[in-house]
Amino acid sequence: MNVLSLSWRYLWSRPLATALNLLLLVLGLASLAFVLIARDQVDRAFERDLAGIDVVVGAKGSPMQLILAGVFHLDVPPGNIPLAEAQALAQHPQVAQLIPLSLGDNLNGFRIVGTTHDYPAHYGARLVQGALWNAPLEAVLGAQVAARTGLKPGQAFEGAHGLGVGGSAHGETPYTVTGLLAPCGCVLDRLVLTATESVWRVHDDMHAAANMSEAERAELNEALAEEREITLALVRYRTPLAAVSFPRFINQTTSLQAAAPAVEITRLMSMVGVGTQVLRALASVLLVVAGLSVFIALWNAVRERRADLAMLRMLGAAPSRVATLLLCEALWLAVLACVLGLLAAHGVVALMGEMLMARQSLAISGWQWVPGEAWVPVLAFGVAVVAALLPAIGAYRVDVTQLLDSR
Repeated sequence: MNVLSLSWRYLWSRPLATALNLLLLVLGLASLAFVLIARDQVDRAFERDLAGIDVVVGAKGSPMQLILAGVFHLDVPPGNIPLAEAQALAQHPQVAQLIPLSLGDNLNGFRIVGTTHDYPAHYGARLVQGALWNAPLEAVLGAQVAARTGLKPGQAFEGAHGLGVGGSAHGETPYTVTGLLAPCGCVLDRLVLTATESVWRVHDDMHAAANMSEAERAELNEALAEEREITLALVRYRTPLAAVSFPRFINQTTSLQAAAPAVEITRLMSMVGVGTQVLRALASVLLVVAGLSVFIALWNAVRERRADLAMLRMLGAAPSRVATLLLCEALWLAVLACVLGLLAAHGVVALMGEMLMARQSLAISGWQWVPGEAWVPVLAFGVAVVAALLPAIGAYRVDVTQLLDSR
C-alpha cells in the first residue's frame, strides 16, 4: 500500500471540507508570513536610507517630520535654515561630514534635491550613463526617475514648484540631464539630484521681474545671496560620543533642531508595532481554528471509513500503517498550505512594494527570502501533527473484529 498516494486520494475524497481546511491554514500562515516579510523589508529599507546618518539638522518643528522629510523624503520639511548656520556647524569639532539638502521642486512627483557630490557618494551610488553635475541646472536622475520619465543624458526637463505633482512649472530655468544612477534600492532611486545653486537660481528667477535689466538682476542676486537658505543638513559624527552632546547643543543653544534618526525610527516602529501585533493575533486565531477544523475532519474521517480501515487491516496493514495514513492526510494539508501561504504572503508584499513605488515611497521587494520564514513550515507541520494526533491514535487502536461485526 502506497500511504502517500492513498492519503492524497482520501484527502480529496471530501473536496469541500478539504478546501475549507486548506483556506483556513493558508490565511493563518500567510498572515504570519506577511508580517515577517513586510517588517523585514521595511527594516531593510530604513537601514539602507539611513546609511550611517547620525543626526538631521533642520528648522524647529517635529523631529519625526524632519527625519521623514530629510532622510526618507516621505514628508514635507518643517522649514528652511540659514546657510551660514549650516556652514558653521560643518566646522564643529564633533562633525565629520555635513551634507546640505535643498528641497522645493519636483519632476512628475519625484523630488528635485539640491546638494553636493557628497550625497550620492554617501550611498555609494554608481552611474550607468553620463556623469555627475558640474554646474547649476545640471541634474542626475535616480534609477526609478529615469525609468518612469524616460529621460536620457543630454535631454532637458522643467521642474515644477512644490514637492508633489501639480505645481507650476519653472519654464524659464530648464534642467539638463547629465547622468543616470544605477539602482541602489535606496532613497536615491526616486530623487533628482542637482547642485544647491540650481535650486537657488530657479527660485531667484521667480522673484525677478520679466523686464528686469541685467544690472538689476545682478543686484537682486547679490541681495538674495546674503540670505541664502537650505532645507536641512545630514550630519555624520566624528566620534560616537557626539551622540550624547551634539543634539543637546543644537537644540538648546541654536535656533535649529537636531533629530536622531535611530530614536525617531524606533519610536515610529513602536507605533506601527501595535498593528503587527494585532495581525499576529488574528493569524494565531486563524491557525487555531484551522487546527480544530482539521482535527474534526480527520476524526469524522475515522468514523466514516470504518469499512475501509477494516479492509486495510484484513489486507495486512499494520495498525501503525493505518495511523500513518491519517497523519499523512494532515501533512499533505500542511505542505499545500505552507506553499500557498508563502506565495500569497510574498505576492501581497510585492504588490505593496509596487504601490509604494508608484507613490515614490520606500523601496520594498516581495520576492526576497526572510530568515524568519523558516518558522512558517515548522508551524504548519506542528498544527497538522497536533490536529491529526488523536484521530491517528484512534485509528491505531481500532479493533478490526469490532469493525467487521459492525458491518
